Amino acid sequence: MRHWKQLGEVLVAASITNTLSHSHSATINLPPNLALGLTQPLILKILSNPAHHASHKLRFFEWSRSHHCPSPAAYSVILRTLSREGFYSDIPSLLHSMTQAGVVLDPHSLNHLLRSFIISSNFNLALQLLDYVQHLHLDPSPIYNSLLVALLEKNQLTLALSIFFKLLGAVDSKSITACNQLLVALRKADMRVEFEQVFQRLREKRGFSFDTWGYNVCIHAFGCWGDLATCFALFKEMKGGNKGFVAPDLCTYNSLITALCRLGKVDDAITVYEELNGSAHQPDRFTYTNLIQACSKTYRMEDAIRIFNQMQSNGFRPDTLAYNSLLDGHFKATKVMEACQLFEKMVQEGVRPSCWTYNILIHGLFRNGRAEAAYTMFCDLKKKGQFVDGITYSIVVLQLCKEGQLEEALQLVEEMESRGFVVDLVTITSLLISIHRHGRWDWTDRLMKHIREGDLALSVLKWKAGMEASMKNPPGKKKDYSPLFPSKGDFIDIINFMTCAQDTTNINDGEENSCNEIDEWSSSPHMDKLANQVSSTGYSSQMFTPSRGQRVQEKGPDSFDVDMVNTFLSIFLAKGKLSLACKLFEIFSDAGVDPVSYTYNSIMSSFVKKGYFAEAWAILTEMGEKFCPTDIATYNMIIQGLGKMGRADLASAVLDRLLRQGGYLDIVMYNTLINALGKASRIDEVNKLFEQMRSSGINPDVVTYNTLIEVHSKAGRLKDAYKFLKMMLDAGCSPNHVTDTTLDYLGREIDKLRYQRASILSEKDDPS
Repeated sequence: MRHWKQLGEVLVAASITNTLSHSHSATINLPPNLALGLTQPLILKILSNPAHHASHKLRFFEWSRSHHCPSPAAYSVILRTLSREGFYSDIPSLLHSMTQAGVVLDPHSLNHLLRSFIISSNFNLALQLLDYVQHLHLDPSPIYNSLLVALLEKNQLTLALSIFFKLLGAVDSKSITACNQLLVALRKADMRVEFEQVFQRLREKRGFSFDTWGYNVCIHAFGCWGDLATCFALFKEMKGGNKGFVAPDLCTYNSLITALCRLGKVDDAITVYEELNGSAHQPDRFTYTNLIQACSKTYRMEDAIRIFNQMQSNGFRPDTLAYNSLLDGHFKATKVMEACQLFEKMVQEGVRPSCWTYNILIHGLFRNGRAEAAYTMFCDLKKKGQFVDGITYSIVVLQLCKEGQLEEALQLVEEMESRGFVVDLVTITSLLISIHRHGRWDWTDRLMKHIREGDLALSVLKWKAGMEASMKNPPGKKKDYSPLFPSKGDFIDIINFMTCAQDTTNINDGEENSCNEIDEWSSSPHMDKLANQVSSTGYSSQMFTPSRGQRVQEKGPDSFDVDMVNTFLSIFLAKGKLSLACKLFEIFSDAGVDPVSYTYNSIMSSFVKKGYFAEAWAILTEMGEKFCPTDIATYNMIIQGLGKMGRADLASAVLDRLLRQGGYLDIVMYNTLINALGKASRIDEVNKLFEQMRSSGINPDVVTYNTLIEVHSKAGRLKDAYKFLKMMLDAGCSPNHVTDTTLDYLGREIDKLRYQRASILSEKDDPS
């Protein structure tokens, strides 16, 4: 009997197979009596037969479904077949019928389908599969987590984010990895608002708690965005031990060190680093490289070199990034010889230079008056056909524009285009500034003809035309005779202003009792102290940024308007057209374009130069009201203003506020301070500042020496002035035209002194 049954199944299978092989219609016509011999194993056998086309299997499945209720295994086989063969359009109807019939697929089949949908970018099918799981009240966590991770791997961040909020109820302890990856993706995309929303939802979610990786991701993200208070709050949670087995690791400390460095708290970061050296969390390559980069950016070259040497002595081979950071720092500190020696060492050590390395070298040589050497290196690299990119060309074009070689700059742009490099907004706007400076209006069209990035060139031209049209209209502020920058005090109030700013940003003035709860077994007691002080003082985002403001923000369309405003502010102010610059500022401020530090600094600089101190103070006040952070250039303007007002006595107080906020002294700031103090006849302070400059690892430049010679000459200290002249020549610092003028004055003073001495001697020798 059993053999007859098997024979019957074979005959039924053969009949169905024959019909499927010869049928070309959308439906199949099988004898009704065949349905009586169908069994679930037979259905699975036919659906699994590799000889049948997927379309034939689907027609058979539809026919069999009219006679028998398909099993979950049958649904699984047909769905796998359709997804494998790319018949995705037929899947939604099957998912719908499964939902209606309450058919439950096994987890393995669900994951297989999900992977297939994601790989083929059929995200709608993936969402329908998720709806199916939810409708049948199955555990959505596995498929939900897999879907989130898969979407992130396919760069579908927006869709992943919407699914997260839609299915927040499905988040549990098994979702930690998926949620961490979502937070990582949001951080990389710089989507701060969305990151904070996800962060808050997860914090409020019952049954969910961050693991160490999650805490580290959040600390790193908030540190990058300058929210030190949240960083330390999370750090204290990890230290508190209320979250199970979560505890700070080296990655946690590295993230906090990064946050401190970004906010200019490099001294605190170095202290933490020193403590980690003797703890269970020994610094790694990231710790060293990050600190070298931070010290180099803030002109702490002695610290940068020391940490670089410690990195090597502790068995870590500095990579290209570490060398690049130190190279850049040497050039910023005008230590050209040391920079060249470091590059030679880099090559000898077998560390391969990158395009960025050569860009630092070329830019550094240009910046330090070695234009011929920089241009020679650029030409050699071009001949070799390596280590030259669009940024390299941009650096050289900018230098040619500064030197007034506009024809050569345009030729280089043409060459840049012919080599396939994109001319970016920095290069275009630099050329525009140079064209306006030299009055070559006819060259604008020539420039635009050689820019392949047509959309960008067109946007620049449209913006320029729109700006010129807007400038013809009368400014709105003048209609009611209200000032553009209403005065709210006096420039001398700067100390009170800086004190208020410092009170909200200083993390070292917490109450003593806030530091009592220090873990004696901590890897970094100083980090614990900082965390406690932040909690007690209510630290807010600080109003100083260690990064100097840039004319072009390079954020694409998001910063295009303010980039162009900054460019034309530079054009107008360079020609002394302050009223046009203010009008431009007003028009675009009213249009909703938010000024950045560079915007405010540009106008403030002109106000200070012209002696409009009340207006300069008003700009500084507006920066505070709009939470626009000050930078080193802002402080430069403040020192210049105080010097012009004859209040150089306040310079040291302002300098103290700068350093306490995480600021630093670059060579421009040193020169400004020396000039202000020298003109106020505070020569002893000038000499102390000069020694501080040299001891910090910054080499004086020609401006420094010119200023020192001038202020000492005018103060009657001619021997000291001559000493600085000799020091300048011994250092290999080439004089410029300002040096000639200064030396003429020094020569006249020396002649005057000799004449006075000769007169005195002649009077003594006179017998009468």
